[in-house]
Amino acid sequence: MNLLKNKVILVTGAGSGIGKAIAQRFALEGGKLMLADLHQGNIEAVARSITNQGGSASCFAADIANPGDVEQLFKHTLNTYGSLDILVNNAGIMDNFTPAAELSDELWAKVIGTNLNGSFFTCRSALKLFLQNGHGRIINIASIGGFCGGRAGAAYTASKHALIGLTRNIGYQYAGKGIQCNAIAPGGVATNILQGIQPEPFGYERMNAGTGNIPESAQPDAIAELALYLATEASGFINGAVLVADGGWTAY
Repeated sequence: MNLLKNKVILVTGAGSGIGKAIAQRFALEGGKLMLADLHQGNIEAVARSITNQGGSASCFAADIANPGDVEQLFKHTLNTYGSLDILVNNAGIMDNFTPAAELSDELWAKVIGTNLNGSFFTCRSALKLFLQNGHGRIINIASIGGFCGGRAGAAYTASKHALIGLTRNIGYQYAGKGIQCNAIAPGGVATNILQGIQPEPFGYERMNAGTGNIPESAQPDAIAELALYLATEASGFINGAVLVADGGWTAY
């Protein structure tokens, strides 16, 4: 307990799934949580679950693909807690397994906007604070789709490849400034990210061609434990790294 005592932590996509699990786990360790999500009702429910257990949590509805929303989110975080120590970029969306030839401009922009641009906007804002403070940690939730070509459609795959590149660049560039930036690359996780999607038939068939060796999906809590490790001093010499958590799927 208290591994994150008095640390201020911003988690995006905190209304459900991995983001919710990370927020709740970090709160148990004494962290002060700022929860961000598109859906106000979801993050309010997560914040209540944390405060009802004696933790500290506040929330702010924001679309991280919009730099103006990100600016307001960081202002709210500073107004609420006065500082920021850890950023967890978890917000992400799927692309219906759409292959490149069928990918519309609108879907490309939407997926890249959230999965890549949004993470860049939050990283940029956090880095400015971290450079002032002389310390800070960024944890990006990437995907094994960030180094494999057949786990999703073209937009999601490109966004997660780019997020891994961004992670490595930030980790290297700011290593001497007391700042760490790492990523987690989950495989299958039991979340609602696929809820309501309409898979593109060809892309979905091509993705399924490689799923014969997929292990059982992880629970979000498993990813939260790995995020906790990256948020604490136990991972003090890990920087610009991508930790795979896929039960051995990519080992085949």
